[in-house]
Amino acid sequence: MAGATAVVLVVEAAVLGFVHIVLGRTTANQSMSIAGMDPDVMSTATYAMGAGTAAFLLLCAALLAVAAVRDRAPGAFARVVLVSAAVVHGLLGALVVGLVGWGAFAVMMLILCLLVLSLTLYAAKGADGAAGDHDAGRPADDDVRDTPPAPRPLEGSGDVKPTSP
Repeated sequence: MAGATAVVLVVEAAVLGFVHIVLGRTTANQSMSIAGMDPDVMSTATYAMGAGTAAFLLLCAALLAVAAVRDRAPGAFARVVLVSAAVVHGLLGALVVGLVGWGAFAVMMLILCLLVLSLTLYAAKGADGAAGDHDAGRPADDDVRDTPPAPRPLEGSGDVKPTSP
Protein backbone atom coordinates (compact mmCIF):
# COMPACT_ATOMS: atom_id res chain seq x y z
CA MET A 1 0.00 0.00 0.00
CA ALA A 2 2.83 2.41 0.82
CA GLY A 3 4.42 1.76 -2.58
CA ALA A 4 1.18 2.50 -4.42
CA THR A 5 0.72 5.68 -2.40
CA ALA A 6 4.28 6.72 -3.25
CA VAL A 7 3.57 6.29 -6.97
CA VAL A 8 0.36 8.33 -6.68
CA LEU A 9 2.24 11.12 -4.87
CA VAL A 10 4.92 11.22 -7.58
CA VAL A 11 2.20 11.59 -10.24
CA GLU A 12 0.52 14.30 -8.17
CA ALA A 13 3.83 16.14 -7.79
CA ALA A 14 4.33 16.08 -11.57
CA VAL A 15 0.79 17.30 -12.26
CA LEU A 16 0.96 20.10 -9.69
CA GLY A 17 4.40 21.15 -10.93
CA PHE A 18 3.07 21.33 -14.49
CA VAL A 19 -0.02 23.31 -13.40
CA HIS A 20 2.16 25.85 -11.59
CA ILE A 21 4.43 26.20 -14.63
CA VAL A 22 1.39 26.92 -16.82
CA LEU A 23 0.01 29.41 -14.28
CA GLY A 24 3.36 31.14 -13.93
CA ARG A 25 3.82 31.46 -17.69
CA THR A 26 0.27 32.72 -18.13
CA THR A 27 0.83 35.35 -15.47
CA ALA A 28 4.12 36.43 -17.04
CA ASN A 29 2.87 36.46 -20.65
CA GLN A 30 -0.27 38.46 -19.95
CA SER A 31 1.39 40.83 -17.49
CA MET A 32 -1.48 40.32 -15.07
CA SER A 33 -1.48 42.34 -11.90
CA ILE A 34 -3.63 41.97 -8.80
CA ALA A 35 -3.95 45.08 -6.63
CA GLY A 36 -0.85 46.63 -8.19
CA MET A 37 1.51 43.71 -7.53
CA ASP A 38 4.43 43.23 -9.90
CA PRO A 39 3.61 40.51 -12.49
CA ASP A 40 7.21 39.24 -12.41
CA VAL A 41 7.01 38.71 -8.65
CA MET A 42 3.68 36.91 -9.02
CA SER A 43 5.09 34.68 -11.77
CA THR A 44 8.21 33.86 -9.76
CA ALA A 45 6.14 33.16 -6.65
CA THR A 46 3.95 30.78 -8.66
CA TYR A 47 7.02 28.90 -9.90
CA ALA A 48 8.42 28.74 -6.35
CA MET A 49 5.11 27.50 -4.93
CA GLY A 50 4.94 24.78 -7.58
CA ALA A 51 8.52 23.71 -6.90
CA GLY A 52 7.93 23.69 -3.12
CA THR A 53 4.72 21.71 -3.43
CA ALA A 54 6.29 19.18 -5.79
CA ALA A 55 9.34 18.83 -3.51
CA PHE A 56 7.11 18.22 -0.47
CA LEU A 57 5.10 15.56 -2.31
CA LEU A 58 8.30 13.91 -3.56
CA LEU A 59 9.63 13.84 0.01
CA CYS A 60 6.41 12.13 1.13
CA ALA A 61 6.73 9.65 -1.74
CA ALA A 62 10.35 8.90 -0.82
CA LEU A 63 9.42 8.32 2.84
CA LEU A 64 6.63 5.96 1.81
CA ALA A 65 8.91 4.14 -0.63
CA VAL A 66 11.44 3.57 2.15
CA ALA A 67 8.67 2.25 4.41
CA ALA A 68 7.49 -0.06 1.62
CA VAL A 69 10.98 -1.41 0.89
CA ARG A 70 11.74 -1.98 4.58
CA ASP A 71 8.21 -3.24 5.24
CA ARG A 72 8.15 -1.28 8.48
CA ALA A 73 6.17 1.63 9.84
CA PRO A 74 7.65 5.04 9.08
CA GLY A 75 9.69 6.68 11.82
CA ALA A 76 8.61 9.66 13.89
CA PHE A 77 9.81 12.32 11.41
CA ALA A 78 8.22 10.48 8.48
CA ARG A 79 4.95 10.11 10.36
CA VAL A 80 4.83 13.85 11.09
CA VAL A 81 5.49 14.66 7.42
CA LEU A 82 2.91 12.14 6.18
CA VAL A 83 0.25 13.25 8.67
CA SER A 84 0.81 16.86 7.61
CA ALA A 85 0.41 15.79 3.98
CA ALA A 86 -2.85 14.06 4.88
CA VAL A 87 -4.13 17.18 6.65
CA VAL A 88 -3.18 19.34 3.65
CA HIS A 89 -5.01 16.97 1.31
CA GLY A 90 -8.09 17.13 3.51
CA LEU A 91 -8.07 20.93 3.53
CA LEU A 92 -7.40 21.16 -0.20
CA GLY A 93 -10.21 18.69 -0.84
CA ALA A 94 -12.60 20.98 1.00
CA LEU A 95 -11.42 23.95 -1.08
CA VAL A 96 -11.39 22.32 -4.51
CA VAL A 97 -14.95 21.02 -4.24
CA GLY A 98 -16.20 24.60 -4.62
CA LEU A 99 -13.49 25.89 -6.94
CA VAL A 100 -12.90 22.98 -9.31
CA GLY A 101 -15.66 20.44 -8.74
CA TRP A 102 -16.50 17.05 -7.34
CA GLY A 103 -13.98 15.20 -9.54
CA ALA A 104 -11.06 17.10 -7.99
CA PHE A 105 -12.58 16.52 -4.55
CA ALA A 106 -12.75 12.77 -5.22
CA VAL A 107 -9.09 12.71 -6.31
CA MET A 108 -7.98 14.60 -3.20
CA MET A 109 -10.00 12.29 -0.94
CA LEU A 110 -8.55 9.24 -2.68
CA ILE A 111 -5.03 10.48 -1.99
CA LEU A 112 -6.00 11.32 1.60
CA CYS A 113 -7.36 7.80 2.06
CA LEU A 114 -4.18 6.28 0.62
CA LEU A 115 -2.02 8.33 3.01
CA VAL A 116 -4.12 7.43 6.05
CA LEU A 117 -4.29 3.78 5.02
CA SER A 118 -0.51 3.63 4.57
CA LEU A 119 -0.03 5.03 8.06
CA THR A 120 -2.62 2.88 9.79
CA LEU A 121 -1.83 -0.44 8.12
CA TYR A 122 1.73 -0.35 9.41
CA ALA A 123 0.50 0.65 12.87
CA ALA A 124 -1.90 -2.30 12.92
CA LYS A 125 0.77 -4.65 11.67
CA GLY A 126 3.14 -3.61 14.46
CA ALA A 127 0.42 -3.90 17.11
CA ASP A 128 -0.48 -7.43 16.05
CA GLY A 129 3.08 -8.60 16.52
CA ALA A 130 3.07 -9.84 12.93
CA ALA A 131 5.90 -7.59 11.89
CA GLY A 132 8.83 -8.81 9.86
CA ASP A 133 12.39 -9.48 10.82
CA HIS A 134 12.82 -6.55 13.24
CA ASP A 135 11.23 -8.72 15.95
CA ALA A 136 13.56 -11.66 15.25
CA GLY A 137 15.69 -11.06 18.37
CA ARG A 138 12.77 -10.99 20.80
CA PRO A 139 11.18 -14.17 22.14
CA ALA A 140 7.62 -14.84 21.03
CA ASP A 141 4.97 -14.08 23.62
CA ASP A 142 2.33 -16.78 23.33
CA ASP A 143 0.20 -15.22 26.08
CA VAL A 144 -0.90 -12.24 23.93
CA ARG A 145 -4.68 -11.98 23.64
CA ASP A 146 -7.19 -9.52 22.24
CA THR A 147 -9.30 -9.63 25.40
CA PRO A 148 -8.13 -9.62 28.99
CA PRO A 149 -8.19 -12.94 30.82
CA ALA A 150 -11.01 -13.76 33.22
CA PRO A 151 -10.28 -12.80 36.83
CA ARG A 152 -8.77 -15.54 38.96
CA PRO A 153 -10.42 -16.45 42.27
CA LEU A 154 -8.69 -15.29 45.40
CA GLU A 155 -6.61 -17.87 47.20
CA GLY A 156 -8.40 -19.37 50.16
CA SER A 157 -11.79 -18.02 49.09
CA GLY A 158 -13.31 -21.49 48.69
CA ASP A 159 -16.74 -21.42 47.10
CA VAL A 160 -17.25 -17.64 47.25
CA LYS A 161 -18.40 -16.33 43.89
CA PRO A 162 -18.56 -12.72 42.77
CA THR A 163 -21.97 -11.07 43.13
CA SER A 164 -21.79 -8.82 40.09
CA PRO A 165 -22.39 -10.33 36.65
